[in-house]
Amino acid sequence: MGMPNVGKSTLYNALSNCSIPAENFPFCTIDPNSTRVHVPDDRFDWLVEHHKPKSVVQPFLEIVDIAGLVKGASGGAGLGNAFLSHIKAVDGILHVMRAFDDADVIHVEDRVDPVRDIDIITSELRIKDLEFMNAHLTKMKKDGQRAAQNPQMAKAHKTELECVEKVIAWLEDGKEIRNGMEQWSTTDVDFLNTYQLLTSKPVIYLVNLTEKDYARKKNKWLAKIHAWVMEHGGGTIIPFSGAFECELQDVPEDEKAQFQKDKEMTTILPKIIKTAFSTIHLIYFFTAGPDEVKAWCIRKGFKAPQAAGAIHTDFERGFICAEVMAFETLKELGSEQEVKAKGKYKQEGKTYLVNDGDVIFFKFNVTAKGKK
Repeated sequence: MGMPNVGKSTLYNALSNCSIPAENFPFCTIDPNSTRVHVPDDRFDWLVEHHKPKSVVQPFLEIVDIAGLVKGASGGAGLGNAFLSHIKAVDGILHVMRAFDDADVIHVEDRVDPVRDIDIITSELRIKDLEFMNAHLTKMKKDGQRAAQNPQMAKAHKTELECVEKVIAWLEDGKEIRNGMEQWSTTDVDFLNTYQLLTSKPVIYLVNLTEKDYARKKNKWLAKIHAWVMEHGGGTIIPFSGAFECELQDVPEDEKAQFQKDKEMTTILPKIIKTAFSTIHLIYFFTAGPDEVKAWCIRKGFKAPQAAGAIHTDFERGFICAEVMAFETLKELGSEQEVKAKGKYKQEGKTYLVNDGDVIFFKFNVTAKGKK
């Protein structure tokens, strides 16, 4: 996400290794483009090498290229309303900003100023959230009389109304929802999860530099961007060069390492993908054997039955136990047999909290009666 012509589609093309339009005019991207990108993981590569399976299913992250937002997008400027609805559907935001001058690449605000751009977009998202919450407040007030007829409904209505008013006050104060986590109770968070507010989504800030600035790791805007981010709740900032990543994509696979060595630059794409994956609170566990090595994506905090449900709902419903070994232990000892021999192969029950990189075999039993 970002302003038009800041390098969003160029970055998307590099991440997905495909070619979508990335032209030099606003709103070149209209409908959102979506692709799955593999999450680089040495543990997965080791498991594949170890088992040499017939099938492999890598961990992945879905990336969506959303068209550029402009000032006034919350009121429909540009193609604002449609774009904002696309943002509502995602779990996290990669906010791309331009920190390079190029007379041949136009800027919708006429001059390059990434701090102004990030401020404009954040404000547009906040205004849209405020519009949504005010509409929800109006609806709740209309429903108040009906809710008052039932004590239980009246209590629930009062609780949500207090949350809505608190959220509106926070937004009116010029703050983003994600920066008020200490303000929200567990009940508030439950409501916020249903609202899917734009400013509640975690953000990674990607700063597009020239090849020269990326190589020397310096740019006049970086300190100012850092100051803005720190003033707005903090966050991860990753500089990159769209020009370099685009050039690298055209280099044959077996020549990429030498190309980067010659340029004295390294691609930042793996870091962007890994950071995005962890920022939206995702982890994965592995199932591994001679038939298949597969990474299963789950939310951080899932217990064993929920993780089993990622494979199949029957696994969760008929969960018996999870046979677990930590990847590090498997790698250290060299084989499942050695892990068992050393007493490191664990049987875990329903309360087991799945760790990132666990290698798991689930036992389950679904009776015929349970299927009805």
